[in-house]
Amino acid sequence: MRTRLFLSASAALMVMGLAACDPSEFYSELGSDVDNGTFGNPTMNNELVMTGKIDAQVALGQRFANEVPTTITFAFNSSELTQETRAVLHQQANWIRQFPEVRFRVYGHTDLVGSNAYNKALGLRRAKAVVAYLASEGISTSRLEAVVSYGKTRPVIQTPGPEQRNRRTVTEVSGFVENNAMVINGKYAAIIMRNYLELGVRVHPENAQVQTQVDPSK
Repeated sequence: MRTRLFLSASAALMVMGLAACDPSEFYSELGSDVDNGTFGNPTMNNELVMTGKIDAQVALGQRFANEVPTTITFAFNSSELTQETRAVLHQQANWIRQFPEVRFRVYGHTDLVGSNAYNKALGLRRAKAVVAYLASEGISTSRLEAVVSYGKTRPVIQTPGPEQRNRRTVTEVSGFVENNAMVINGKYAAIIMRNYLELGVRVHPENAQVQTQVDPSK
C-alpha cells in the first residue's frame, strides 16, 4: 500500500513538472537556447555572395561591424583621441590588417552646437585623427579612402545641445583595392578562411623532414 502511494505521488510530481515546462522546449533545436542568432551567418553569407544575392563588400562590412566597434566619440569641440578611443581603434586596425584586399572610409560627425561650416571642419579633423592613428598601426593610407565629414547633418540624437553620441567617427568598409576589385565567385570564402588559416594553422617544426614514397628511378 505504501509503495502504491509513493508511486502515485511521484507520478503526480512528474505531471506537475511537465505542466510547468514550456511546451515549445520539446520542439526546439538542440543548442537553440545558447545560439545568439549568428552561428550560421558565415556559411549563409558566403552562400549569398556566391549566388549573387549579396555583395562581398556588404558581407565584409557586416562582419566588420559585428566583430569590432566601428564608432568612437569625442569630447566637446575636440578631435583628440583618448586612451579609450585608441583602444577601440587598435581593435579596428587589427581587423583591417587581416584583409589587405579591403578599403575603408572614416566618417566624421559633430553635435548640433555651432555653425555648419565649423562643424564640417571639426568632423573632418576627427576623421583625419582616426586615419592618422590607423596609419600609425601599420595600415596603408592607400586603403583608407578620402575621409568624409558630415558635420552636424546626421546626428544620432536629435538635440540642439551638446551630445557626446553625436560627436563621433564611424569606420566602414568602402570597397576593395584596385587589383582586387572583383572579389566574387568564391573568392570571398578564400578571404574569410585565410584569416583562420594564417592565424590558427599549426606550423611544422623547422627540422621537419618530408619524405615521399615515389621511386625517382621510375
